[in-house]
Amino acid sequence: MSYKIAIDGPSSSGKSTLAKLLAKELGYVYIDTGAMYRAIGLYLLENGINTNDEMQVVSVLDKIDVTLDYDKENNLHVYLNGKDISNKIRTQEVGEAASVCSQYLKVREKLVSLQRKLAEEKSCCMDGRDIASNVLPNANLKLYITASDECRAKRRFLEEKEKGIDTTIEKVLEELKARDYRDMHRAHNPLIKVRDAVEIDTTDKSPDEVVDLVLERFF
Repeated sequence: MSYKIAIDGPSSSGKSTLAKLLAKELGYVYIDTGAMYRAIGLYLLENGINTNDEMQVVSVLDKIDVTLDYDKENNLHVYLNGKDISNKIRTQEVGEAASVCSQYLKVREKLVSLQRKLAEEKSCCMDGRDIASNVLPNANLKLYITASDECRAKRRFLEEKEKGIDTTIEKVLEELKARDYRDMHRAHNPLIKVRDAVEIDTTDKSPDEVVDLVLERFF
C-alpha cells in the first residue's frame, strides 16, 4: 500500500525542496504539481493564448498533454506534448502564467486527475497549493510549509540572479504577494492550511534541517 505525503504552502516557502529531499530519503516518488501547471503556462505563452481569457485557455486544453517521467537517477522530467521542457518552465514569466491559468476549474480538473493517478501507483511526496485539501485529502501525512515574506522574496531573488535575470528584491516581493493573493483567493481550490496539517516555518532553517525535523518527528 502506498504512503502519501501532501505538502502545501506559498511560493518559495521551501515546500518543493522539502518534497524532493524527503522523497529521496524515503525512496518515494516526487510529484511536482507546480511543474505540471507551468507546462500548461508555457504552452499558452508559446502559442499566444491570453492567460487571462478563461474561454481561450479552456479551448486549447485538449491540445495539451503533460506527463512526468524519471531518469535513472530519479530526476524528474516534465514533458509537454512529448517534448522535454524541464529546463524551460522555471522562469518567472512561466510561473506567472501558471498561477493565472491554475485559477480555472477545467485546468485544475485536467491535472488533478493525473496527479491522483500518479499517487495511486507509488508512495509519493506531492507538493502544491491544494494537495491536502483537494488532490490527496486522505494523505497519510499533511504538511503546510511557510516562511516570512522577506525570506521568501530573498530566496526567489537569489534564484533569479543565478539564472541571470535582472530584477530587484522589491519587485520579487511584490510579485510574490500578488501570487499569494491569487492563490489564496481563487474560486476553485485555493491555498489553505487544512485542519490536520502540521505547519512548519522554514524562515530560519536550512533545507537539511527541515528534512531532519520531519524525519525525526514522523518516521
